[in-house]
Amino acid sequence: MFGSSEKVADGAGDLNEEVIVDRIYQAVIEQRLPPGTKLSESALCKAFNVGRMRIRRSLLLLASRNIVDLQSNRGAYVSSPTSAEAREVFEARRCIEPNVARAAVERATAADIETLEEHLGWESAAHRQGDRQQVIRLSGEFHVKLAEVARNHIMHRMVKELVTRTSLIIGLFGAPGTANCHDDEHADIISALKQRDQDQVAQIMTHHLQHIETQIDLTARRNAGVDLTNVFSDE
Repeated sequence: MFGSSEKVADGAGDLNEEVIVDRIYQAVIEQRLPPGTKLSESALCKAFNVGRMRIRRSLLLLASRNIVDLQSNRGAYVSSPTSAEAREVFEARRCIEPNVARAAVERATAADIETLEEHLGWESAAHRQGDRQQVIRLSGEFHVKLAEVARNHIMHRMVKELVTRTSLIIGLFGAPGTANCHDDEHADIISALKQRDQDQVAQIMTHHLQHIETQIDLTARRNAGVDLTNVFSDE
């Protein structure tokens, strides 16, 4: 069914679908793939050195996670949320994440807090170095790690999806230089976590999410073409 070149490419690249999905996911989170970017199958085959069927399966997985839109007869594109969808994402985060933070207060171990503090150190370093891509990735990951501490697989999956959608929203509606979060607000969350204060951590999280939303101009739309091979060439 497939030509020999496809078989060789799939074997030579030695990347399974989950690895490809994770690398595309990270590129979206870091805003190296802006919303609306066309994900050409041939370009992705070249970028990852795998066959077309492996790329198609990866795109299906990404579509199931709302990271990619599959359009009939047009191909795959990085999801491009509307302003109405953006408002829904922030509303969902305000409903879910303060309660995730409450659960994290209840279930966090000393090792969990140490892990969050280590992550915060990386985030602060990225801020000092002016590394926007790292800041965007690490700030989003902080929320995902906090959901891991809450030890609820459903909430963890929801937060991970919402963080990805938020990165897309910032990429589409945020002014150049806008990042997802401020590390000092994450430090406040960790402080409340240490104090085992559920009300305080929920309040801080709500304020934090509101702060993120105020950075977004839902009347603006930005997009830029990218070379997929260059996006993944340094990984």
